[in-house]
Amino acid sequence: MAAIRMILLTATTVLILTGGMILLTLMSILTLGQAQNFIIQIFSKSIGRLVLFFAGVKVKFDRSGPPVNRPAIYISNHSSTLDIFLIIVMGLPKVRYIAKYELLYNPLFGVMGTLTGQIFIKRQDSEHAVATLNRAYKKIRRQGLSLYVAPEGTRQESGKIGPFKKGAFRMAIDLQYPLVPIHFAGARQLCPGKTLRVKPGTVTIRFHPPIDTGAWTLENLDERIAEIRRAYIRWEEEYVKMDNRQE
Repeated sequence: MAAIRMILLTATTVLILTGGMILLTLMSILTLGQAQNFIIQIFSKSIGRLVLFFAGVKVKFDRSGPPVNRPAIYISNHSSTLDIFLIIVMGLPKVRYIAKYELLYNPLFGVMGTLTGQIFIKRQDSEHAVATLNRAYKKIRRQGLSLYVAPEGTRQESGKIGPFKKGAFRMAIDLQYPLVPIHFAGARQLCPGKTLRVKPGTVTIRFHPPIDTGAWTLENLDERIAEIRRAYIRWEEEYVKMDNRQE
């Protein structure tokens, strides 16, 4: 039964994404590419909700700090295939996602990402990545856009918070943006690592208070990153303990 459910969910997800790509393409053509923020904040959010609904995944939002009313760098942990749908279901305003360049070769994510102005970087080619970000900074500042990055880079299959890459934090310094940590609690337990097998359940998306990066420098960057990673490790451990008590 689990295998059949996984096949049906995969087929449903592909159908939803394909339909979304067609509608997204039509909207982009009809609006001459001027509806990117609407597509990301409203339309993509609906696609995420549909996929999670058919997967039997409910989303609970928990905010421990005030909402951010200015452009910011959003970060989150990354340990589940569900994460991409959790990210878009939040409907963050005027946000662009930093994604790995390889996604451009995926016909669904490549087309949707290109039409909505997402930023694809070659993580293994630092010179290319820096050049791509420098070009993007002009547009980001001009349009007052926020950015979303998973600092672990790839999905973690160990069940632990992985090492944090510097990209998101260096961007916070470059743009002088606050950093908003978001913790996905429960995603790995329902759909661990790179698997497509999803158990029904609830994921809590926790927004932690924004972090002022005004005093950050290249000299203290490693210390700042380590501090934030320790917080994620603590949040994950707290959730696992609570989840174990409820079982």
